[in-house]
Amino acid sequence: MLLHIPGVLTQQQVAHCRQVMDAAQWVDGNVTAGPQSALAKNNMQLPEGSAEARQLGEIVMAALEKSPLFISAALPHTVFPPLFNRYAGGQAFGTHVDNAIRNLAGTDFRIRTDLSCTLFLAEPEEYDGGELIVEDTYGEKQVKLPAGDMVLYPSTSLHRVSPVTRGARVASFFWLQSMVRDDGQRTLLFQLDTSIQQLVARLGNADPQVVQLTGIYHNLLRRWADS
Repeated sequence: MLLHIPGVLTQQQVAHCRQVMDAAQWVDGNVTAGPQSALAKNNMQLPEGSAEARQLGEIVMAALEKSPLFISAALPHTVFPPLFNRYAGGQAFGTHVDNAIRNLAGTDFRIRTDLSCTLFLAEPEEYDGGELIVEDTYGEKQVKLPAGDMVLYPSTSLHRVSPVTRGARVASFFWLQSMVRDDGQRTLLFQLDTSIQQLVARLGNADPQVVQLTGIYHNLLRRWADS
């Protein structure tokens, strides 16, 4: 499932992030690339663990906790600390798949990457190119969202970032381990939760059908989730 999550960050938060990023020192993005990805990756990145990355990562993490759509779709177990990258002057990231396991350098922290996230921090009109292109069984999907919006997609997907030929594409990117490993099961739970919320808006929480469907949702989650 590929999902657009609007308004993760406010315009004020985006402006603050951009101010911090504009004043920061950037490094070659290959510092976090695997052996295969390093052959395709050409961008710049805030150093992992830098004061700027930690500060902005805390902003992103706090915003995610306040996003019901993100929680419902991702069912997050553990989120990797957000990273930040920049593409300009023809830089791009060729077709690749994200590493199955992601380790936090210098720590025992590691996750299974079930879902990948890109949070856009530049408006689409600020740059040409830079589309995130995700391949699935229905073909390629191109994603270029307003600043503050995020896309969530399975980490198993082949994907790439097209060359940026004007301006700069800046974004936060990160991965998460979901409580529900299987994408098909996670999608069904998200669809069921969405339908329940729509029924709650019409009928209220106490309606017998709402209560029954809510029970089914939680029993499926209990069956499929890792605690």
